[in-house]
Amino acid sequence: MKLIQTVKRRMGQEEKKASPTNQPAAKDSAALKGKAASSTTGAQKGYLDIGPGFAALPKLREAPNGERVDLLRRKLEVCAVVFDFYNDSNQREKEAKRQTLLEIVEYVNNQRNCFNEALMQDVVNMVGANIFRALPTRNKDPLAFSDPDEEEPSLERAWPHLQIVYEFFLRFVVSNDVDPKIAKRFVDQNFMLQLLELFDSEDPRERDYLKTILHRIYGKFMALRSFIRRAIQHVFFKVIYECETHNGVGELLEILGSIINGFALPLKDEHKDFLIKALIPLHKVKSLASFYQQLSYCMAQYVEKDPRLAYEIITAMLRYWPLSITSKQVLFLNELEETLELTQPSEFHKMQEVLFRRLALCITCPHFQVAERTLFFWNNDYIVKLINQNRQDLFPIIIGALYKNSKQHWNSAVHGLTFNVLKLLMEADPQLFDDCSAKHKVEEENDEHREATRTSKWQILQEMYTAKTGNKAAP
Repeated sequence: MKLIQTVKRRMGQEEKKASPTNQPAAKDSAALKGKAASSTTGAQKGYLDIGPGFAALPKLREAPNGERVDLLRRKLEVCAVVFDFYNDSNQREKEAKRQTLLEIVEYVNNQRNCFNEALMQDVVNMVGANIFRALPTRNKDPLAFSDPDEEEPSLERAWPHLQIVYEFFLRFVVSNDVDPKIAKRFVDQNFMLQLLELFDSEDPRERDYLKTILHRIYGKFMALRSFIRRAIQHVFFKVIYECETHNGVGELLEILGSIINGFALPLKDEHKDFLIKALIPLHKVKSLASFYQQLSYCMAQYVEKDPRLAYEIITAMLRYWPLSITSKQVLFLNELEETLELTQPSEFHKMQEVLFRRLALCITCPHFQVAERTLFFWNNDYIVKLINQNRQDLFPIIIGALYKNSKQHWNSAVHGLTFNVLKLLMEADPQLFDDCSAKHKVEEENDEHREATRTSKWQILQEMYTAKTGNKAAP
């Protein structure tokens, strides 16, 4: 009851304001009957004599028990009629359909054994007729700069009907009356493909319902699990290699995070391939910021299941490193720290050199957020422990970058963090620190000497050219 009251309260306000007068009732009723006839299957055509709108059908709770199944089927058939919400016509019929949908949801919420095999086809037909549609697209100028986080989402105008249809279908999926072995004949692979296409909807309310429904279907319909994973993988392939924009990647990754958490050990090769081929390459996508948290959670779930995968994830991230997008570099550094916290020392040792050469470059990055975020790694006790265990290899890579920062970086906060890290390294192994510092000083002097020699050679060439041409200065 609370559910129905909530739906009515959220959705009834705007429709109640619309005036039902001056509507061409006879014409719209005839069109309504024609549309309903085309969207029904497995029912007698006599059931569609709906007269003036939906009023010809009695209330479900008032009908005798023996007639309720038949009446529910008729109501499902008339609710398969789809109205155009881009104009203000058929206001009376739209409100009548909304009330009928609310009545159906209330009925299945309070009535036991209301989803039998005979009704399943009608349920799926009604749901499909309402939710499966061409999604609106925005015509954007590809040369125009826009921040997707600042754009208002395009809300679905038919939401007063769609929300109740989604709520009804969710009740159908979770109902104990629905046997998945029977229902899989109706909620089939084709249905799932069309459901996944709807994740590209711009309306976050719709994507939230889709996320819940798909997760419930995955949990209940065992026969569809492998197909759903492959279909999601195909969506990610399109995002990675074709369009780079998709509104529902975050929601799909949320579902995957829960699915990965339930994987049995040891991980199957199929699940590892999914990580390497579909999830890790998502780091390349320009819109990473819109689903970064969900993707990072999936990465962490995989590493928790199999710590050896940390090597695959981190080395791939280093290959995809965004050299020119500093905001994306910060996201990569966040995920690197989370992954390193789950990395075993044996895996860390295999990638430590290439990893810390990248971190050394980030330490000297002129963008203060990148440099600052990298230096924060030394606030993590586990990462510091890994560094100290391999200090003979890592200190020589890091100390040079730290000395360069201390002399050249413009940001005072970065200066303070740099000196803190230098102090930590000195306390960890004073002798090694002194050796690395002396080596860095020699390398710095050699670099200065090479630069002076290079400048001297160019000066000699300049003088030779001037003497030969007789000019006082080079043109």
